[in-house]
Amino acid sequence: MISFLITVVVLAISLWLVSLLPTGVEVDSPVKALLGGAIIGALNGLYHFLPQGLRTFGAIISLGLIPLIISIVVFGLAAMLVDGFRLKWGVMSAILGAFALTIVNSILTWILTSIGLLA
Repeated sequence: MISFLITVVVLAISLWLVSLLPTGVEVDSPVKALLGGAIIGALNGLYHFLPQGLRTFGAIISLGLIPLIISIVVFGLAAMLVDGFRLKWGVMSAILGAFALTIVNSILTWILTSIGLLA
């Protein structure tokens, strides 16, 4: 449970930072970013219930398109579900936002892991 909460907070900070970039993603407040991070974390958690072999096989066969499309759909669903989290340019904002969120979240996770706050 603590791991999920840390993931949600890191995703919320990442989402807030992505909204500051020119990606067409708008988040009204840190609370909305926290809700968006929670939804993205929960939906990604559902995806990770699939067996690792199935996820890997799908990623290899599709040359990475299936995980990419799932990330874009999850990002768009979170924007639909949270009032105050908008995609200004529609699908293009979802694509840019999903890419940016992945990069920013990876950097933040790497930093937190290297200083010992994440396992």
